[in-house]
Amino acid sequence: MPDRFDLPADFRWGAATAAYQIEGAADEDGRGPSVWDTFAARPGAVRDGHTGAVACDHYHRWPEDIALMQGLGLDGYRFSLAWPRIRPTGAGPVNPAGLAFYDRLVDALLGAGITPLPTLFHWDLPQALEDHGGWLNRDTAHRFADYTALVTDRLGDRVPTWITLNEPFVHTVFGYALGTHAPGRTLMFEALPAAHHQLLAHGLAASILHERGLEAMLSNNLTPVEPASQDPADLAAASAYDTLHNRLFTDPVLLGRYPDLSLLGVPDDIFGAVRPGDLDLIHTPGLDGLGLNFYNPTRVAAPTAPGLPFDLVDIPEAPHTAFGWPVVPDALTTLLLHLRDTYGKALPPLTITENGCSVDESTTPDQPRIDFMSAHLDALARATAEGIDVRGYYTWSLLDNFEWAEGYHQRFGLVHVDFATQHRTPKASYTWYRDLIAAHRLYRAR
Repeated sequence: MPDRFDLPADFRWGAATAAYQIEGAADEDGRGPSVWDTFAARPGAVRDGHTGAVACDHYHRWPEDIALMQGLGLDGYRFSLAWPRIRPTGAGPVNPAGLAFYDRLVDALLGAGITPLPTLFHWDLPQALEDHGGWLNRDTAHRFADYTALVTDRLGDRVPTWITLNEPFVHTVFGYALGTHAPGRTLMFEALPAAHHQLLAHGLAASILHERGLEAMLSNNLTPVEPASQDPADLAAASAYDTLHNRLFTDPVLLGRYPDLSLLGVPDDIFGAVRPGDLDLIHTPGLDGLGLNFYNPTRVAAPTAPGLPFDLVDIPEAPHTAFGWPVVPDALTTLLLHLRDTYGKALPPLTITENGCSVDESTTPDQPRIDFMSAHLDALARATAEGIDVRGYYTWSLLDNFEWAEGYHQRFGLVHVDFATQHRTPKASYTWYRDLIAAHRLYRAR
């Protein structure tokens, strides 16, 4: 049986964060408001009224955080740029202080021997764009293209690879369909134009990146979908959910077409959002890599009430994280093999751009996080032994941070953050990951 030491010699070890979750400094140096600032200020929107106004104060403490990365021996660091810090209204004047912050960050990472892997959009849309419809407005895709050109003109000489979007599935469904994330809209399937416009934004941005000789990636939360039984109704429900969660966001980019949306009761033109030539704009630039954010599989049953064509059901036989997510490491192998079998030669090289778990550290030591990472890396190694081209693994997350609607109640970090003092304390999982990275390098060097 292969294990994690059988991963390729040039395999990249990394950790990931996102701007709104760690930066803080929400009102400093010309940053404009984002949809998450607005959403978090809404009573009851975020648990206990938490906000990302301070978060981990990374905006001021980034040298300390880079030192923590160096201590791990990371090859790469995945982070996101805050669009409202760089262009406060989304389309107006550039904020020089915002660009300067990322200039300093990139230079310091390179000086520490760590390759930056920036994400251009990780859910913190400038509020001014949301006021004009946000991702429901097609124009937002073009404003994103302008922002991409602006950022890469400044940083592209030092940063070769860029992730355009993070988890357009989650942002569309939680933000526009269900309303549990910013911007808090509850449109159900009529939210799907937001998905199309994000994919259009990706295609436009990828073209700009390629024009500059840079590489373009897209990261999405993907999940293997299993039916609750072999009953035809459960099988149909699983197919519908796979279409929504996975294929809606992957088929257009890799195959140049949408899957059968009739399974969701959605018209082919996604309520008029899809225009002639759009799929060429989404597909033609091509992907230099596909980022997978993997946390758990999804079990689906036939619907028991009108509305959605599926019900999500628990996987009770699996252990669960503090977030209540089932822990099924073999599902990562299943997912990777399924992607190969589904997309064949259209599938680009893969990178695990997020994988990790929340642990209730008030009652549980850090061992569950170590066990989670260890088992998923073994599952990843089994997939690479089957010929799947996976280039790297970025754990979520370097730091405990603002975990969206859960505020500061879910801790995913390798490093504990005391949010009252901002003191950082490496956990047992930090030491384990550091030693694993060192051992892998030593093993492959033999």
